[in-house]
Amino acid sequence: MAQDQYGKQDPQDQFESPEQQESKQIPHPGTTGQMDDEPDHGEDSYRGSGRLTGKRAIITGGDSGIGRAVAIAFAREGADVLIAYLPEEEEDARTTAQLVEKAGRKAVTVPGDIRDEQHCTAIVERAVSELGGLDILVNNAAFQMAQPGGITDITTEQFDRVMKTNLYAMFWLSKAAVPQMQPGSTIINTASIQAYQSSPELLDYATTKAGIVAFTKALGAGLAEKGIRVNAVAPGPIWTPLIPATMPDEKVESFGGQTPLGRAGQPAELAPPYVFFASQESSYVTGEVLGVTGGQPLT
Repeated sequence: MAQDQYGKQDPQDQFESPEQQESKQIPHPGTTGQMDDEPDHGEDSYRGSGRLTGKRAIITGGDSGIGRAVAIAFAREGADVLIAYLPEEEEDARTTAQLVEKAGRKAVTVPGDIRDEQHCTAIVERAVSELGGLDILVNNAAFQMAQPGGITDITTEQFDRVMKTNLYAMFWLSKAAVPQMQPGSTIINTASIQAYQSSPELLDYATTKAGIVAFTKALGAGLAEKGIRVNAVAPGPIWTPLIPATMPDEKVESFGGQTPLGRAGQPAELAPPYVFFASQESSYVTGEVLGVTGGQPLT
């Protein structure tokens, strides 16, 4: 990425496309250091302005990719952050925690598998005890594994893992978080363009992302009377460790090229919508889905 990215006006080349870089498959869940072309999380570019001063946030999947970008942005906007992640992602989580602390905010790291309800409850309990409360929940962690043969190649084991990681955990975390939240708190879910433009090889993943959209709308309506807003961000093709860890090489090499802007997005380009939904700037917005897709329609 060019150092003067924010001086550029053309979104087609604001970030260099990873499709121009060497790519190779990496083992799941994938870490940032295993990638030939590491994503841009806003480490050198995001500038905060106090929009989340004093807030306490949970970010699942906060070790890398979109989660890391959101953690950096939240911290630079004044929030303390709890990062939930898989134990094998410890190195990435430490890096993200250091970036949060460098911004002068508190970072809490909680490894574990969110497919377990008790662990989800424990995440919320840790946030309340170590951060002093909870104002923002970002349900971002997800699992996908592309299967070229579609439904005939998707095992029951994989289907169960996708459902538990992407839907059950969101339900468990939200259920545990709501009693701890005061009016003005927010829940932000990571949906996907796959909820609207579903790929056969990601049938199970797309199904969960469509569920996240419905969950967001229903929960947003249900919690409005409590003063808690619920919204979702629907990314298009974003360059994160999940991509080379779950997609075949030929898909990785052309990743993002189908968008009108002609490239994959970087995690740094996702952080501002999460900050918008977490802040009072979006005080009259709930139950909505914001697409960040490089121009691909959410219809």
